[in-house]
Amino acid sequence: MSFSLPTVQFDPTLLRKYDQPVPRYTSYPPATELKTEFDQVNFRAGIAVGNYKKTPLSLYCHIPFCETPCYFCGCNTVITQRKEFAVPYLDYTARHIRQMAELIDNQRPVDQMHWGGGTPNYLSLNQIERLWTTINEHFRFAPDAEISIEVNPRYLDRNYVLFLKDLGFNRISFGLQDFNPQVQEAVNRIQSETLLFNVMEWIREAGFESVNVDLIYGLPFQTLNTYRDTINKTIQLDPDRIAVFNFAYVPWIKPVQRRIPQEALPKASEKLDILQMAIEQLGQNGYQFIGMDHFAKPNDELAIAQREGQLHRNFQGYTTKPESDLIGFGVTSISMLHDVYVQNHKRLKDFYQAIERGILPIERGVSLSQDDVIRRTAIMELMCQFQLSKDDFEEKYHLSFDQDFDEYFAAARYELKKLEADGLLRLSHNCIQVTPAGRLLIRNIAAAFDTYLHKKAMNTFSKAI
Repeated sequence: MSFSLPTVQFDPTLLRKYDQPVPRYTSYPPATELKTEFDQVNFRAGIAVGNYKKTPLSLYCHIPFCETPCYFCGCNTVITQRKEFAVPYLDYTARHIRQMAELIDNQRPVDQMHWGGGTPNYLSLNQIERLWTTINEHFRFAPDAEISIEVNPRYLDRNYVLFLKDLGFNRISFGLQDFNPQVQEAVNRIQSETLLFNVMEWIREAGFESVNVDLIYGLPFQTLNTYRDTINKTIQLDPDRIAVFNFAYVPWIKPVQRRIPQEALPKASEKLDILQMAIEQLGQNGYQFIGMDHFAKPNDELAIAQREGQLHRNFQGYTTKPESDLIGFGVTSISMLHDVYVQNHKRLKDFYQAIERGILPIERGVSLSQDDVIRRTAIMELMCQFQLSKDDFEEKYHLSFDQDFDEYFAAARYELKKLEADGLLRLSHNCIQVTPAGRLLIRNIAAAFDTYLHKKAMNTFSKAI
């Protein structure tokens, strides 16, 4: 099956019609299906299967600490300026790493690692090195492993950036959100234009292989003109990847967002104008639309993987590494095996107590049925490649022995027909093809295959646009 370069058609009428809460589908079933009544034996069994198959590993390490809150943030964080809080956390996380290493075959290669947060560069250089050493003592990294870290530019200097690269990180990501000082003040994330350009200069000097920056639209005091300035300055920075996230205003889930002046949030119509401008400007300046809110230069690994039909998606977002088992270290982090997902305790106290007791610090999880696995494949193919071959799908899951693709997904086909009528996709005997007008609404298309969605309160999820 050939794969074409994704282009985007901006249709305001369709975007308004389908701007409703739907999962982001970093997994299927969505993380909302993880339950506390979960048997950890299933997780251990999943690791054993990966050991037998020698499945590659993707590691995630969560550093929850931030010195100050960013009011837009939806991450699991611990806000404190008392750096001593990191000392026991690193001790217990090291024990967690050793605990997991005892379960995992040390011949399984690690082809990807990511440190997120929180603020990973909340840690001192010595603490960064200590955690790095612990992981490397217990896991074997492939020579071409992608090793990335998120950083907060406000707590960086040149020496810190060079240290990260010398240590072994080869990819880096930092949050811009918006260059406008009024917007920055409203969300408690003040970082000067000079600082941001200095950070990029240090990163390029260090020789990182890929740089990602995050933007957010829908923040207070943003206008079309001010955000055009942010987009233009971001293009001047020349990152390899750009994420343009929709701000999800959910104060009932994230109370810190109550500090945002709601009356200053841009109206829905202006948000659409802002999004359209951002997509057009990035496209005109050489960035390929990857999916949802991600853009990359055509020579970036994500863009290449998509053109080759090899793009994938997990709890960390889009990835070039297929079929890896994701193992999460630290509080709140998620592990994602072939047919089981688990999330660690969210509270430091609970995480520490579990480690002290010698048990896995798992708070909740879910074991996937074969139907879950089949639906996940359909959803991820559409999310990543914007098309799906029914023949390939039937061959992979032997559907033709009992029922073909259309019979298996009869309920989904009814929903897909409605989406086709609105021009979001094209259905043929062998293929589902997302149209340029449907690519911004890929979450809505994927939702047609989701059997859990009707059971959930819709305000659990952010809106599509």
